[in-house]
Amino acid sequence: MLGVDDVAAQLGSIGFRCRECGACCRRVAEDSNLVLVSPAEVRAIMAATDMGWNEVAEPYPDFIGADNGAEYTLAWCLRRTADACIFLRDGRCSIYAHRPWICRTYPFMLVDDDLAASECPGLGAPLSPGDARDAAADLCRRQAAEAMEEAGIRTVFREATVPPGKRAVIDSEGVKVLDG
Repeated sequence: MLGVDDVAAQLGSIGFRCRECGACCRRVAEDSNLVLVSPAEVRAIMAATDMGWNEVAEPYPDFIGADNGAEYTLAWCLRRTADACIFLRDGRCSIYAHRPWICRTYPFMLVDDDLAASECPGLGAPLSPGDARDAAADLCRRQAAEAMEEAGIRTVFREATVPPGKRAVIDSEGVKVLDG
């Protein structure tokens, strides 16, 4: 597992400055703006916005079929319109202080022991050592949070039962059967 200093050094060599263009929030290709969120992140956004679960989140779109005719998916995503994340308003994030880990750390992510970068117009801009360290710390916290969520999903999945013919999301909190 990479440490904060290792990640900061890599970030510093790549460089980044957010241009606040909102391109990462817009759909430019199928599922290009798919933002996975944990139940804890959904709840934080709900508390900040007074919105309900189904107003904030939608099931991850790829479902897996079960033997009993049920279907399930293992993640939630921020709800989207045909064009963008529902929280992109007037070119700005309306939940910026409560945005999920993926948004906080974009365009970077840690994949095992590698730093990966998505396409972004802000890449290559000078990044101060302090900003690189802050971003690296966020990436490491995101990696730890995602590992905890994955462990929770595995625990729930072992005992999960989706009712026959129903669709559900299995997350770290349990099985959530979807309406309709």
